Formats: sequence, C-alpha cells, structure tokens
Amino acid sequence: MAVTAFSYGSDDSGLVWGFRIGEGIASAALDARQAALLLRDPVPGQFVWLHFNLSNSASERWLRSQTQLGDDFYEILHQGSRSTRIEIAHNALIAVVNDVLHKFSFEAAEISTLWVHVTPHGVISARRKPLESVERLRQAVLHGAPLHTPIDLLIHLLQDQADILVGIVRDAVARVDTTEDQLLAGRLTRKREDLGALRRVLVRLQRLLAPEPAALFRLLQRPPEWLAAQARQDLRQATEEFSVVLNDLAALQERIKLLQEEIAAQVNEDNNRSLFLLTIVTVMALPINLVAGLLGMNVGGVPLAQHANGFWIVLGFTAAFTAVVAWLLVRLQRPR
Repeated sequence: MAVTAFSYGSDDSGLVWGFRIGEGIASAALDARQAALLLRDPVPGQFVWLHFNLSNSASERWLRSQTQLGDDFYEILHQGSRSTRIEIAHNALIAVVNDVLHKFSFEAAEISTLWVHVTPHGVISARRKPLESVERLRQAVLHGAPLHTPIDLLIHLLQDQADILVGIVRDAVARVDTTEDQLLAGRLTRKREDLGALRRVLVRLQRLLAPEPAALFRLLQRPPEWLAAQARQDLRQATEEFSVVLNDLAALQERIKLLQEEIAAQVNEDNNRSLFLLTIVTVMALPINLVAGLLGMNVGGVPLAQHANGFWIVLGFTAAFTAVVAWLLVRLQRPR
C-alpha cells in the first residue's frame, strides 16, 4: 500500500505560497522552481514574497540550498527566545514578529512566532503555525494591494498585526463590559475564572508584543541604505499606532485587575456574612446546650427532677435566657 506524504500545508520544498510582486504588474503566484530562478536572477522593479512552513523539515533545507540568507537568520530561527525584534544583518532586515493564530479564541497557546527576512529584492517569511496577520497580508496581495517594494510588504504586515490586536482588545473589552454589568446587577456566576484566563492571555500578548515599537524606533535611528524616506515615515506611523494599541491593552489589563479585586472583595464579604450568621446561631444555641448538659448529668440532686411541671419550667428559663442573648447580640450589631 502506498503511503501518502504529509505536506504540512506546503509543497515538497516547504513553500506555503509565493508571489511575484512589482509596480505596474499584477501579482502572480510562484512555485518553488520559479521562486529559485527569480532569487538567483532578480528582475528590476519586482520582488518575490515566499512564505514557508517550518513544521515541514524540507523548508530549511530548501532555504539553505536555494537562497543566500545569512547565518544570522538561521541562528534566530533556532533561538529559544522569541521576543519581538527587528535587526539589520548584512544589509538585510531580520524581524521576529509574534502574532495570534488564525481564528484566535483567547487561548494562551494560540500565540506563535513569524520570522521575516527582508532585502531589496525579496521577502522570505517562515512560521510553524498559521497566523492571522500573514493570512490577511496574503488576501491583500491577491486583491491587488499597492505594494511596490519589500518594505511596503513589511509595513502592511505590521499594520495588519496592529489591526488584529485592535480587534482582540475590542472583543476583550466587550467581555469585560458584560462581566462588569453582571457584577453591578448582582448576577455574577463564574466570571472570576473567565477574567483570570483573559488577563493571562492579554499579559502574554503584551509581554511578547511590547518590544516591537522600541525595536522599530531603534531601526529608524540607523536604517539600511535602501530604505526610502517615505518607507521610514510609514514605519514610524505604524510604530506609533502599535504603541497606542499596546497602551490600550495595558489599560484593559488594569481594568480587569480592578474587577478581579472587586469580585474578590464581594466574595470575602459574602463569606464573612455567612461566618457571622453561623456564629450568631452558635451563640444563641449556647444556653440550650448548657442547660441540657447540666440537667442531663446522671447524678443525684438534679433540680426539678420530681416536679410535675419541671420540664416546662426549664424550657421557659432556657427560652428566656436565649431571648436575652439574642437581644444583646442585636444591640451589639447596631451602629454606635
């Protein structure tokens, strides 16, 4: 029986998709063979975008054999740290970008990394899991977005990433608003656990994405020679927009923290009320237990043991004593 090879959503070389892009021409799809030819002999005014799936072990082999990427890119691929950063290496830009998976559902595990290598003649991106921003960028290329240079592609990717983050913050705000409304209406059930899970996801997102604006600002201080002035301005604008979104993310985390503290205070208040009620019942039952214990001793001389109305006398005394204790407790609880 023939065994079908698993493709990981890519071809035999690990290529998920490839495009030839340029000013004045329609974007055209490329296979691995065509991409290798264009990388060896680039066409003026055009560039290629190749997107690889690193879960396919053939991806790195093809990149090493068919491209001239520096060792810095492969070192970053295998580094344990996935902190967001953009570096210049041998007149190329190497970016490590963290993004959410396609169809993100607010799970901490649904955050993954994208590696991007940008030169004046092409963009090579690689990932291990399908990412939302890359899919949006692919749709933009298919619909003829005006991408004239490789840096335009990178800027569009960063803008898509910021838009996705805005959507995540908007959805998170809607969830927090619902929880807050239920808290004010006194109909809160298990939202405390939901808030904790949401806050953990947002904290991880901020920790992974927060270095991105600083990395872009450092890049703009010493940009590569082939980076045009307009591209620098676009990068600066994308950085500022991303910084605003990160500030909104931090403010939302603080709001969730305050809600968690309010819910915890409410739970503690309910527990204290229950404990106080239990204490009241215990104190009011103390006279009954005390009298019953004394009269239940199996010794001689128990008072009223031979009296015809002894039971009712003891019951009345116990009820009166319990009423006095209850009155004292109520009086002690009144505000001074």
